This record gives sequence, C-alpha cells and structure tokens, in this order.
Amino acid sequence: MLDLAYIAVFAALIIVFAFVSIPVGAAGVPIVLQNAIVILAALVLGPKRGFLATALFLGIGLLGIPVLAGGRSTLAALAGPTVGYIVGYLVAAFVAGAIAYRATRGGSAILTLAIAGLAGLAIQYLFGTFGLMLRADMAFMPALAVNGPFIIPDLIKVAAAVGIASGVHAAFPDLRKA
Repeated sequence: MLDLAYIAVFAALIIVFAFVSIPVGAAGVPIVLQNAIVILAALVLGPKRGFLATALFLGIGLLGIPVLAGGRSTLAALAGPTVGYIVGYLVAAFVAGAIAYRATRGGSAILTLAIAGLAGLAIQYLFGTFGLMLRADMAFMPALAVNGPFIIPDLIKVAAAVGIASGVHAAFPDLRKA
C-alpha cells in the first residue's frame, strides 16, 4: 500500500512540474523540470516504482488530461516532436532507478546516484533525438544538436535531484527495502 502512495505522490509531482516550462526556439522543445522529476523519482523510488510513477503520469495524459509542459496531454505529445523524450522518460526512470539502487552508503552513494542521474538524462536525450528524427524529419546529428541548449540546465537539475535523493535516502534508509 505504501508503494502505491509513493508512486502516486511522484506521479503528481511530475505533473505539477509541467507548469514550469521555458520555451526555447530549438525544434519546439521547451526547458522543463519534468525530466528532472522523472529522474528524481527513479533515484528515490528505484526502477520499478520510478517507472510506475512515470507510467502513471503518462497514462493520465493518455486520458487527454494536460500533464505535460505547455498544457499538452500525452496524446498530443505522441504526435509531436517531443514524442521521443516522452518515451525516454519511461526508459530513463527504469535505468536510472536500477543504477541508483545499487548505491551503498557514504561518498560512493552520491557518485552512484550521479551516474544514475546522468544515465537517465542521456537516455532522455537519445530517445528525444530519435523522436525528432521521426517527427521533425531531422538527420541524427542536427536532432542530437537540438539538445545542446539544454545540457547545462539539465546538469544543474540532475545535480539537484542527486542531492535531494541522497538526503531522502539518508533520512529514510528503509525506503530502498520497500
């Protein structure tokens, strides 16, 4: 029952952070906080619960409810250039969570969480690149270059997610056992 609560709370957080969006000219992809909250969910909840929180948020959007940046639903995003990022959220949540839950206590835990966060971000970029290739008819290198303006802000967001996740795990060490 507690797992359901964690999943629901993180799905709600991902949705709430849809309202923080900065439009950027690059292929219609805005700077958002949702991608960082997906990674945070994975770092805190692990692969299964992080994936399920992300799937729940996207599933709500499939019902036509605006859960994405710009007030879009998942349905609308599936037809647009951000489709790859949306699909990448699911894969990133699982992979980042799987890496994060290998972390032990101490300084190496922060390093493992950082690696997990960076892996999640790289997956989001890779899937986003393929989505741009598919929906915006771009070649690989130009589609990959679209991610350029997002790298520094996203690294800052991942660093914040790592710090938060580290603090949560220090305060609630039993969270990993669930």
